[in-house]
Amino acid sequence: MTETVLEVNDLQCSRAKGDPVFSHVNFKVNAGDIVVVQGRSGSGKSTLLKCLSHMNIYSGEILYRGKTPKSYGIPHYRTRVLYVPQRASLLPGTPRDFMEAISNFGSYNKKSSAERSQSARPRGLSHETIELAEEWGIDEELWDRSWSNLSGGEMQRIALAIAVGMKSAEVMLLDEPTSALDPDSSASVENYLRSQIKASDSNLKALVWVTHSEEQGRRVGNRFMQLSAGGIQEESVDSGV
Repeated sequence: MTETVLEVNDLQCSRAKGDPVFSHVNFKVNAGDIVVVQGRSGSGKSTLLKCLSHMNIYSGEILYRGKTPKSYGIPHYRTRVLYVPQRASLLPGTPRDFMEAISNFGSYNKKSSAERSQSARPRGLSHETIELAEEWGIDEELWDRSWSNLSGGEMQRIALAIAVGMKSAEVMLLDEPTSALDPDSSASVENYLRSQIKASDSNLKALVWVTHSEEQGRRVGNRFMQLSAGGIQEESVDSGV
């Protein structure tokens, strides 16, 4: 039986003047899905991801495992349906400071009944997270460099390593996550994320992946959607994967 983790019903988001960025958006995300979202510039792809993470005002219905974001509490919901921006915000301090700060948020430490039977997750920056970033070409010393002194590619890889390292997300919302990476680094990130979706012991169940690259979309995706002002349409595409 197909396990639906995220469901979107009649979603609409409007600009400040009232005209819609998009409307009548309907789709489901199932366990095992890597949903590639594409569309023309300005069609609202990033806006859609922000709506899914409850960061934008919208009308319509978003359900995570059959319940609304508010029923979980928005901070907790965002740890399960996790938005990873194209460019990490220029935060004060270092990535290590950021990782240690968010690991102490109550929303990351709120446990389900199933999770209470497991050992407590270590706080702060784990060796596993550092090692994953190193596989992507991030030396450990970069975790202690201020965000403003990191390149775009370094920011992207560190932000992704943090998102994965928190081990909280079941659905990850990726906004052009490799746009600043060279082909080899991009391939390493793609292969890792795809492997996590397939792994039986992974907490990560699905990805919603925005990319402008049709080639990347075919490499990573198993479902393909085209976003426009009038809604979203699933396409039948031979991904070759």
